[in-house]
Amino acid sequence: MSIQEFQAFFDCCVGKWSTERTYHYLTKREVERSHTDFVVEPITDTAKLQVLQDNQFPIPTNLEILPGYHLEFETVSETGEKVSQQLNMLFVTEGNGKIITGQYLRDRAYEEDRPIVADFQFDISKCELLMTTKYTRVVAVDSITLINPNLRIRKIITYCRPEDNQPLQEVVLVGFGVEQKA
Repeated sequence: MSIQEFQAFFDCCVGKWSTERTYHYLTKREVERSHTDFVVEPITDTAKLQVLQDNQFPIPTNLEILPGYHLEFETVSETGEKVSQQLNMLFVTEGNGKIITGQYLRDRAYEEDRPIVADFQFDISKCELLMTTKYTRVVAVDSITLINPNLRIRKIITYCRPEDNQPLQEVVLVGFGVEQKA
């Protein structure tokens, strides 16, 4: 039953969204607001295969079981800076319970322009997707909580990347967002 609930979360995410965010840069002691418009669409099997190959990930016999999406967004900060990006993503699950875990694969990372594999967990009771990505210099922990099919709450905490096997401690960025379906 839980895999179906995980898929239902993603089904609600398909569509056009509008986001208002606030970013707190702790190292610079600055706060910045931004607006993002984005579109989430189902991914094609061809793009799924490419994401798996780009990340040197094993190809399953049935690509249809992997939730996957194409994401396009444009962000405008209050200073007028614009950032546009598009990427393809896949979620490869490892378990089927109240908390689903696995790998989150992208053909292009947000922080670094390269394919990347991250970890995720989905808490069915909270309808929350938590994604942890280890970049070269930082570790991003991104949470999306689906409140209802038209409203999501986003929280992003970025840490300085610690030495191997050390806990995350030094926070450099905290972001909060309200995402509404357009």
